[in-house]
Amino acid sequence: MSEQDAAEESTTSDDGDADVDNDDATVDVDNDDTTVDVEDAPDGVDVDDIALDDIAGDDDLAERIAESDPEEIARELAALRSQNETLQSAVKELETEAEELEEKLKRKQAEFQNYKKRMKKRRETEKQRATEDLVTRVLDVRDNLERALEQDEDTDIRGGVESTLRQLDDVLDAENVAVIDPDPGEDVDPSVHQVLANVESDEEPGAIADVHRPGYEMADKVLREAQVTVAEE
Repeated sequence: MSEQDAAEESTTSDDGDADVDNDDATVDVDNDDTTVDVEDAPDGVDVDDIALDDIAGDDDLAERIAESDPEEIARELAALRSQNETLQSAVKELETEAEELEEKLKRKQAEFQNYKKRMKKRRETEKQRATEDLVTRVLDVRDNLERALEQDEDTDIRGGVESTLRQLDDVLDAENVAVIDPDPGEDVDPSVHQVLANVESDEEPGAIADVHRPGYEMADKVLREAQVTVAEE
């Protein structure tokens, strides 16, 4: 048997498996379960029985691997492994970044909802203040109408004044305005009553003797205190 025949016999076995041997590396290609076993790989290449299940059954690829230099295969596999690890690391970083962006989006949405609520409350407050200012100016007009009714009981315009007063009261009622008009004998409430003076009165000492000017409140807020006199103690 010649040296060439011996080499061919050593390269191809009876069962169709291809074996390539040299002093530095061994590549075993099994058609049924294709694997690459690299021994004594170059420095820096760590390859241990790398399975090639994805290419099992691909005769052309298996033949190319069998005919390739074992050291080159080892380097390629090591490079692919390193590339795979790099891609996996990049995927994890992207997933982390996506989670962070999602959390930021949720916070921004919550901040925007809170902003809308604050702006709505602010508009309502400004509207209420504007209404309060208008109502406060109108109260003096109402007081003058009441005084006109008290002084001119027989005047020809009394009916018109009473009608105007009723219309004004309807407007004030629509704005949730209530009159603070205590009866004589009631206790003084400093939160809604302004004491002008202590006077002689048949009422109990310290009680309200008379109302000098009514007060007004709007939505539970005092716009103007009622001015009262108090019975001397």
